[in-house]
Formats: sequence, structure tokens, C-alpha cells
Amino acid sequence: MSIFSSKKQEKNKSEKEKKEVKIKEKEKERKETIEKESKQPLEKKVKLTSNKNLLLIKHPHVTEKSQLLKEYRQYVFQTVNKINKSEIKKAIEQIYNVKVEKVRIIEIPAKKRRAGAGFGKKSGYKKAIVTLKEGYQIEIIPQK
Repeated sequence: MSIFSSKKQEKNKSEKEKKEVKIKEKEKERKETIEKESKQPLEKKVKLTSNKNLLLIKHPHVTEKSQLLKEYRQYVFQTVNKINKSEIKKAIEQIYNVKVEKVRIIEIPAKKRRAGAGFGKKSGYKKAIVTLKEGYQIEIIPQK
């Protein structure tokens, strides 16, 4: 019986050694990625987070119609009111890493609303319909 138990012990030792080697390799990879990230200058990291283009595009305008436009490589975004087509094009290209073919802009005006005896105003906004070049697409709603 001692013969069989020694073989099992050897197998267990070899399995443990393999696991330890895998763990060490993963730790090395993690350390390497951290070192690579830390070697990048801090200026680049700051530029990405404090980029003006991120502030110009508010969010994707997700509606049934905008989802149908995906078939034609067109995506709809709600933007800041004081922005033009060339700024929208640059912002979308930088944020999503795609090439923009053309941009169309729609200004939705402010509308008067009434709540009881008081009057108010629903603020207007600017909508941009962006057409991408062939072979590019944006995943606005992640698919499972």
C-alpha cells in the first residue's frame, strides 16, 4: 500500500508545483502591465480625462428610430447647443476611434409646458446624426 500512496503524493506535489508556476506567471504579467502603464507620461493620462471632446457629446440618443438607423451606419447623439459639424466629427472620431463620413445636425427648440397654473419651459437641445465610413461601427448598447 505504501507504493500507491507515494505515487499519489508525487502527483499532488507535481500538481501543486504547476499551480504555483501559473500563479507566479500571472503575477509577473500583472506587474509588467502595471510597469507599462506607469511608464506612460502623466500628461497623456490627463489629456484623455480632461478632454474637451468628451464634454461636447452628451450621450447617445437611443430611440427606436435611432436603432433602425444603425443599418445605414448612422448613429444619433445628443450634443451641446454651441457646437458645429466639424467639432462633432472630431469628437466622435476621437471618442469612438472610428472614421466619420458626414454629420447632420437637428436643433430641437425649447417648448412651453404648463403645470397647473404655472408655465414653464422644456429646454431644447441639439441632435447630431453621424454617418460612419464603410467597415466602422459603434456599439452603443452592448449585445450579449
